[in-house]
Amino acid sequence: MNRLILRLAIPNILSNLTVPLLGMVDTALMGRLDSPYYLGAVALGSLVLNFIYWGMGFLRMGTTGMTAQAYGQGDAPAQIHLLGRALLVAGSAALLILLLQRPIAWLGFALIPGEAEVLELARSYFFIRVWAAPATIGLYALQGWFLGMQNARFPLFLTLLINLANVGLNLWLVLGEGLQSDGVALATVMAQYLGLLAALGLFWLRYRGLLAHLHWQALVQRAALARFFSVNADIFVRTLCLIFTFSFFTAQSSGVDPLVLAANQILLQYFYTMSFGVDGFAFAAESLVGRFTGEGHQARLRAVLGRLFLWGGGLGIAFALLYALAGGPLLRLFTDQPEVIAAAQPYLGWMSGLAIAGAVAFLWDGAYIGATAVRPMRNTMLLATFGVFLPAFYLAFPHLGNHGLWLAMLLFMLARSVLLTVLAKRYVWG
Repeated sequence: MNRLILRLAIPNILSNLTVPLLGMVDTALMGRLDSPYYLGAVALGSLVLNFIYWGMGFLRMGTTGMTAQAYGQGDAPAQIHLLGRALLVAGSAALLILLLQRPIAWLGFALIPGEAEVLELARSYFFIRVWAAPATIGLYALQGWFLGMQNARFPLFLTLLINLANVGLNLWLVLGEGLQSDGVALATVMAQYLGLLAALGLFWLRYRGLLAHLHWQALVQRAALARFFSVNADIFVRTLCLIFTFSFFTAQSSGVDPLVLAANQILLQYFYTMSFGVDGFAFAAESLVGRFTGEGHQARLRAVLGRLFLWGGGLGIAFALLYALAGGPLLRLFTDQPEVIAAAQPYLGWMSGLAIAGAVAFLWDGAYIGATAVRPMRNTMLLATFGVFLPAFYLAFPHLGNHGLWLAMLLFMLARSVLLTVLAKRYVWG
């Protein structure tokens, strides 16, 4: 069982850890320019785009869970039609985003407090990076499908390719061409399209035989489409709540002052690094829970969940210890500005608690997605966001300032962990 888990988890961990590596490079490059405004511009520009791209993340998660169940059942036609439906939704959503980019930008930046210089740079960043929408969303569908097919090697290759290309392009465009925050945006666009072309090539090399089972009538069959959209709609709501929470966090940071915004942006890289590491086991949970649910092997399902929490929970604890022991020196990896380092240090203590609480929540996310038990996952997210996070913020922030913001985030993750654990026996492995 351990070998089965690690065969999926290790490639996912390696690929996921390159994502915060890219964020670290972006942050380090902007943190070493002559103004903290560039760091804030990338944070705020990404904030608006995250509502779009993270919101479409349901395509990866929903596609993984349903495809894994089809894989467990040995249903080749269902496997290829799930990919077709995911790509159809991805293309339609990307076209809509490009057509509505100006209204999206107007609404997004109207809701974000911040200094005029930072917002102007953030708008420029947005209008460049938004053109990556077709590639970014298409990759969600393809990578989710690969994972559902129990193939973690292709997502590893694609993520490494995209993020290493992005890092190289960042260095060239920012340091070589002097494009600053616009260079970061352009590098992302170029790297995403490179990844999409590679993903389509990998599909053709390994899975083109499944195209013989592809039929348009089955692709748009009403009952199948209804289930596809039902599962993904619940994941979409769950994802929007998560985006809202982190976007609200960043927006409130911006409302304090540019130094607090820059400090919180750096500290969030600590959290993202942990989350992408633990998500390697969460992605393995999506694949394996979906497979064993499709096969009907309840005993193997319970066994794999126990091992997944040992591995993923242990990794969360390891990150917590790292941040407790070396959180201060790690700040210097992101910026050489003494005032930003000084602004971040008082809040380092929150990182360890978030690492443990977040690890449990992310592991359960993977299990619920694999079981396609997405409605209780959606409901617990709504409760954690609007019943815990927002009340905690409004009660604590006036008295504790930025500490109150971090307290609300910790309580949000704890609420998700507890609620998902309580409901798991009924919805995942009962």
